[in-house]
Amino acid sequence: MRWILFFGALIGSSMCGQHKFCGDQVFRINVRNGDEISKLSQLVDSDHFKLNVWKSPSIFGRPVDVLVPSVSLKSVRSYLKTQGLEYSVTIDNLQIYHEMDSIATTFPELASRVKIGQSFENRPMYVLKFSSAGGGKRRPAIWLNAGIHSREWISQATAIWTARKIVSDYGKDPALTSILKKVDIFLLPVANPDGYVYTQTQNRLWRKTRSLNPGSHCIGTDPNRNWNVSFAGRGASDNPCSEVYHGPHANSEVEVKSVVDFIQKHGNFKCFIDLHSYSQLLMYPYGYTLKKAPDAKELDEVAARAAKALASLSGTEYQVGPTCTTVYPASGSSIDWAYDNGIKYAFTFELRDTGHYGFLLPANQIIPTAEETWLGLKTIMEHVRDNLY
Repeated sequence: MRWILFFGALIGSSMCGQHKFCGDQVFRINVRNGDEISKLSQLVDSDHFKLNVWKSPSIFGRPVDVLVPSVSLKSVRSYLKTQGLEYSVTIDNLQIYHEMDSIATTFPELASRVKIGQSFENRPMYVLKFSSAGGGKRRPAIWLNAGIHSREWISQATAIWTARKIVSDYGKDPALTSILKKVDIFLLPVANPDGYVYTQTQNRLWRKTRSLNPGSHCIGTDPNRNWNVSFAGRGASDNPCSEVYHGPHANSEVEVKSVVDFIQKHGNFKCFIDLHSYSQLLMYPYGYTLKKAPDAKELDEVAARAAKALASLSGTEYQVGPTCTTVYPASGSSIDWAYDNGIKYAFTFELRDTGHYGFLLPANQIIPTAEETWLGLKTIMEHVRDNLY
């Protein structure tokens, strides 16, 4: 099955100017008849352009998604224009929101889009809720978080792929179907929308939010040091210019507070998973202390099984352990907050790779990363299903 990814695909290793990075783009091309399909086929079959078709045409009126290398952008645009082929470039954060809309509209009995707040720059924050029970009772729930650090593009891409996987496989995959019979899944694919847009338009490696810091010329707070758990402790900085600045106070970032308020109001979350990159790690609390979490033994066993399932697809190896000793001390993090607020199954994935590409993972690794991550996620969710508390 070919998957449509509606997130900006300016993924490349070349640098344009001091901060901007330019690379490949995804073109969404509309084909309305046989003649246009023929013209498009001539384009994609040409070895000169080195195109990668993500979604082939099936029937007229459905778009075709094509990955265009940066070196071919000008010539491909020229060809499309001269042949009268309509297209758009999916480089905007809104593309993820459009995909969320599409999922909720196409699968209304399983998926719905919920607004949980707005970012500092007033961008909406949407989650997708997957539930087989409809409205009403607040069933046990799983929270999937992605993109809290804006430069980690593979996390947002993996999240939106995962959303499509859930609606496509429900009723076909017995494990997923049984999970959703007992729990709801909430997925936030862009936890830091302002930062994400900034990585698209200004600085590809921007990490933080875009909030103002009174008294400082430096912008933003590290949203994964801003949660109300051992706030301003180890692994965080009180310098607004630091990449790990914790903010003026816990939950100062509206993006963080929106998630906290939603989860606390719901009151029945059993699992919190945060997707990051890079390093190929699967971690659990704690990050703010060397002290073992009360459930460390169980969490380690679950994480080890998930890492084994993930590796079964392509052999990608993940290191497993508590955050503090596996990567570095980090206070004010999302999964430590979740765990200390009664959400027992709290995990962080650091996705591909181990540093060769780092944050600039090539586009051709998006789908393999998402596919293997799904196996790890499903393993954790199956354990949650079988061990509700």
